[in-house]
Amino acid sequence: MNQSMEDKERNEQEEIHSKVMRAGRRTYFFDVRSTKADDFYLTITESKKFTNEDGSSHYKKHKIYLYKEDFHEFSDHLKDAIDFIFKERGEDVISDYEAPSPVSEEKEDNKFTDIDFEDI
Repeated sequence: MNQSMEDKERNEQEEIHSKVMRAGRRTYFFDVRSTKADDFYLTITESKKFTNEDGSSHYKKHKIYLYKEDFHEFSDHLKDAIDFIFKERGEDVISDYEAPSPVSEEKEDNKFTDIDFEDI
């Protein structure tokens, strides 16, 4: 499906500033976007690579929309959570533990639905 020139211009206007953070199989995107009222908001997207049994791969994305009225409280809670973790467990990474793959968890527990928030 082709985008119209107007859609392309709108997408370009929405993407004001972007930073990327790679972390192993995960990539985080911090994107400042513009609202229809020409104000800014932040999207934080986690993209995680999964490898299928046949060797092919796919990505799952999870996105958070954060608006200016929530920035200070969000930042305070994030800092508080990070400080708690560092106080309780230190800043060293424990690398000999590998978290279970979400793919295998999905097979064991189908109580959760994978929701795509891209269209919100």
